[in-house]
Amino acid sequence: MAYQLLDGRAVAAQMNAEMADQVARLCAQGKRPPHLAAILVGHNAPSEAYVDAKVRACEKIGFLSTLIRYEDDVPQRQLLDKINELNHDSTIDGFIVQLPLPPHFSTDKVIEAIDYRKDVDGFHPVNVGRLALGLPCFRSATPAGILELLRRYRIPTQGKHCVVLGRSNIVGKPIANLMLQKDYPGDCSVTVCHSRSQNLHEICLSADILIVSLGVPNFVRHDMVKQGAVVIDVGITRLPNPDRPNGFQLTGDVLFDDVATHCSFITPVPGGVGPMTIASLMNNTLLARTKAVYP
Repeated sequence: MAYQLLDGRAVAAQMNAEMADQVARLCAQGKRPPHLAAILVGHNAPSEAYVDAKVRACEKIGFLSTLIRYEDDVPQRQLLDKINELNHDSTIDGFIVQLPLPPHFSTDKVIEAIDYRKDVDGFHPVNVGRLALGLPCFRSATPAGILELLRRYRIPTQGKHCVVLGRSNIVGKPIANLMLQKDYPGDCSVTVCHSRSQNLHEICLSADILIVSLGVPNFVRHDMVKQGAVVIDVGITRLPNPDRPNGFQLTGDVLFDDVATHCSFITPVPGGVGPMTIASLMNNTLLARTKAVYP
């Protein structure tokens, strides 16, 4: 069957243009633009690329941005002190600590140290709890981006069976919660599968909307997808490829060419969920600047 690509690059570009207009109006009123800060620890290549993309997005939209870098061996206390400083800096609207952190850090302690009103990644327990209750909050950027894709492509969700592969705190759990809520997109019956799930193929075959966030390249194949399903591929893994100039290729959790002919809609990798994640982070920063979530 013919499928339609869920083009994250195109939708993110629309969102960025809309946000740029809002920033221009702010500045025309004599107000400063939104200011996003990012803390990067170490030299993890994917993290560096992701943070660089965020900085470029800020420039395009008209945000201010600040990048704070530390070496791998920075003491946790020093990082926590910097977070406390940013919490009290009135010129910073939101900030992120890029994950993953080196092993000697307690990621939970670092996340909990961030003021939830500046937690534009949506990882703080207050934001996670408010999301679960359907209250205003900063939504985790990747799940928020997925919802925006579904909304802008007008994909029906009410009463549909949504299967989520993966139970991470960053994607699996929050997107399952959002798809369950009385809203659009949402109002789904949701099943969450993970490494201990049984009858995985059968469950996936029952999905009207299949959201895959496992980190296992090419895991989902056509025999796991029913005709006409909507497939959202969140996975992105760097696989060696000597034929590429950079020596690697980005691969999703879904074997695209094998699965696409079974779908009504499908996201590519790259160019699907990834750009939406960055656009959603920018949107959270704009919401923080305008006090739209936490007045």
